[in-house]
Parts: sequence; C-alpha cells; structure tokens
Amino acid sequence: MAKVLGIGNALVDILTLVEDESLLETLKLPKGSMQLVDGSTAIHVSSTTQNLNKSKASGGSAANTIHGLARLGVETAFIGHVGIDETGDFFRQDMEKATIKPVLFTSSTPTGIANGIITKDGERTFATYLGAAIELSAEHLDDSLFHGYDYFYIEGYLVQNEKLLIRSLDLAKKSGAKIVLDLASYNIVEANRELLETILTNYVDIVFANEEEAKAFTKSEPEEAVKLLAERCELAVVKIGAKGSLIRKGNYEVKVDAISATVFDTTGAGDLFAAGFLYGLIEGYDLEKAGMIGSVLAGNVVEVIGPKMDVDRWNNIQQKIATL
Repeated sequence: MAKVLGIGNALVDILTLVEDESLLETLKLPKGSMQLVDGSTAIHVSSTTQNLNKSKASGGSAANTIHGLARLGVETAFIGHVGIDETGDFFRQDMEKATIKPVLFTSSTPTGIANGIITKDGERTFATYLGAAIELSAEHLDDSLFHGYDYFYIEGYLVQNEKLLIRSLDLAKKSGAKIVLDLASYNIVEANRELLETILTNYVDIVFANEEEAKAFTKSEPEEAVKLLAERCELAVVKIGAKGSLIRKGNYEVKVDAISATVFDTTGAGDLFAAGFLYGLIEGYDLEKAGMIGSVLAGNVVEVIGPKMDVDRWNNIQQKIATL
C-alpha cells in the first residue's frame, strides 16, 4: 500500500463548548475563522473559558488527516515541531499510539495550542498559539525525510512560512510523491492568495477546499470554483458541507452527497474527509467511491467533540466502507 507523509503545525487542540455565541465577540474572534494569537491572548482565551466544558486532543489540520489515514491502515509519518514539555509529550504519544511515525523537532518554546470554541450549531472558531510549531524551518528538512513516500500532504496554514513551504514542496516533488494541499481557512487564503496561486500551479497535484476557501481563492461559487481549481491541479475537491462535495479531474466531474449526521462539532470534518478520499485513491477506487468514503469519515467526526473518534466508531466506519 502507498505511504503518506504529512507536514504541518503540531498543535494540541483545547476544545470548548459554548452556549452563547456572544463570547466570540467578547474574545474578538470572527465565527468560523482561524486566528493566530500570541501567548498572552491564548492565556486570555483559556482563562475566559476556564469554567466551561473542555476536551483535549492532538491536532493541527495535517495531523488530523494523517491520523485518519493511519486509522484506515495506511502507513504514515508526520513532520512537525513541538516544545520539550508535557503538551509536546502528549502530542508525540498520541501519534505513536495511532501507529504514525512522528518526525518531531523540539525546542524550549512551549508546544502550540489551538483553543477551539464550538458553538451550538457545531461551527468551530480557533484562536491558535503556534508556539514551537512555528519553529519548524526549511533547515530541518532533507531528502531522507521524503524518501519512500507516495503522497505528501501539506496544510495551507504553512503558507505563513513561505521558505519552509517551498523547501518541502521542492523535496516532495524531487522524491516523486503526489503533492496534496488543503487550503486550510478562508482568511488564510485571502491573505496569501498570490503565493497559493504559485504553488497550486507549479507543485500541487490534489487540492482540497471548502466552499468559503474556494470562493476566497477563485472569487466563484463551488460549481465554477472546482473547475478553476482543476485547471491548476490534476484533481480538485470542493467540500460544500451538508450538500456534499464536488470532485473534478480534467473535464470529468462527480458530485458526492454528504451522509446524514447529527452535527455536534465540525472540527476535523474537512481533515477527515481528505483522509477518507485519499484512502480511496490509494485503494484504487474511482473518484465517486473515494468521495463517498470521505463523506463517511466527515459525517462521523462531526457527531463527536474534537477530531478524534473511538475504536467502536472506527469499526463501524470500516464496515460502512466495505459496503460501498
């Protein structure tokens, strides 16, 4: 089976359920966005929400996708940077427990934390303190890390470290791996559209975007956006929430429905869709079946708090995939 290498911000998600959306205004966090914050702001968010219901899980967009692939039996590895602290140990142990090979560089800077605010409609808003994650640099990377991998999965958040991004893409391309990019967040796309245009055109084979990200990049609605993205990459996927997804390769396009689900928390939905879709490609399934597997994973993860699912749910997912 093909092997997948991921790279991204190594973060631990601290997820908080809120009844009142006005808390987002109090914290000055636009609903549905991912805002980068400094250490003092992260502490402020934590203290403001300290009496609310919370959960903790290793996270980061690419790490979530790699976790999903590993759960489906794909051999995986993840490159990231953590602090020499309890939070960094938690991240590493969570990777190893999931049979992912962790390639984690370290420093004395605290491990990054993503404070996620989950509103009653399941939407998630992140105040992310990157901490040690941002210290991953181009100098950490060499050919040996990329050897033997068939797919290289990268999260769009890394556009904020252009040198690292380009170095990783060059090494992945040199290794012969298919390059997969998730556009990450609409505000990240809006702020880095020129760089994304360059890498989509010159490096990326497969691109994932949700409706807002696709619109931020193409200035178009999903039906047109997927065509424009597919002109730049071999394969484009635009996720449109409860309406499913649009998948296009060249002039061939399919629409895949979302599965029925009771939404508690959308954290990880796009990441797990990507995991399911890539698993389908690795298994040699057609685009429609690969998309259906993505929908199964996304539809399950929104029914739990956070981006991780328990063993029973994963067993049910495997059974569902076998019937597609």
